[in-house]
Amino acid sequence: MNGAELIELAREGIITFFKVGMPLMLIGLVVGVIISLFQALTQIQEQTLVYVPKVAITFGSLLLLLPFMADALSAYTLRIAAKIATGN
Repeated sequence: MNGAELIELAREGIITFFKVGMPLMLIGLVVGVIISLFQALTQIQEQTLVYVPKVAITFGSLLLLLPFMADALSAYTLRIAAKIATGN
């Protein structure tokens, strides 16, 4: 394996990392902003108001996105395994 192939493998790994992690992070960000706006508008400064909906919605979206995440990770793993098996 030469340097170009190693860089390509690392690039694919970073892209897979973003494909798997970014949807959940964006959902958590959007929920956090909406709750913060709600708190600012109603002047409710309860700290637990932020965590419970964010955890619930993130967990729900994790259940919905889990097949996509598993497919992305398994495809990347199969590509790496094929490169190891061929000796490239």
